Amino acid sequence: MTTPRDLFLVTVYDAAARPVTQGDLSLALAGAELVDLLAAGAVTLDGDLVVPAPQGGTGDRLLDEAAAALRQEAPYESVEDWLWRRGRGLGAAYLDVLEADGTVVAQQRRRWLPLPTGRTEPSDSPERAAAHERWTSGEPVLAALAAAVGIQDEAAGDLVGAAPEATVTVVAAVNDAVTELAAVRQRREIEDAAFDNVWRGL
Repeated sequence: MTTPRDLFLVTVYDAAARPVTQGDLSLALAGAELVDLLAAGAVTLDGDLVVPAPQGGTGDRLLDEAAAALRQEAPYESVEDWLWRRGRGLGAAYLDVLEADGTVVAQQRRRWLPLPTGRTEPSDSPERAAAHERWTSGEPVLAALAAAVGIQDEAAGDLVGAAPEATVTVVAAVNDAVTELAAVRQRREIEDAAFDNVWRGL
């Protein structure tokens, strides 16, 4: 299993009492992909710029797609730009892949998940068990990514010193992007409310 697959499973299923929005989850999944690509040697960071490195396939379809989507020549994009570009619709893409490989299946009992593809639940599989174990053990990177999308109040420990500097940079960028997205939502709500008030006053 990969970090984004584990992140999807634990944020949507283990922490379903605090559902994450599609936008927040997609940004975090893009960050999780970058964390795994860094670990695989498929990318490096030059400051906050994502620089592809010669590397074979990862063995995971979506991670390989992510690697192929990297800008291959300068000027390279920043981590933040990568999150916004790669993250668009990524939550739904992961659900599709997890359904296709049987990691999640059609749900027997009814529970609404914050994704447009319907009601599903994780299957009883080694992948599911591994994700759950990583989550309950408080593995720092997974915990920090989950904290970024509001699944828990604090990451399990400080990532600084517990993870490579490049990973810390990526997780910080995920936090910033999720915060920015929340601000955009708030502005839209305020604008919509003001518009409604104008119409009521006419």
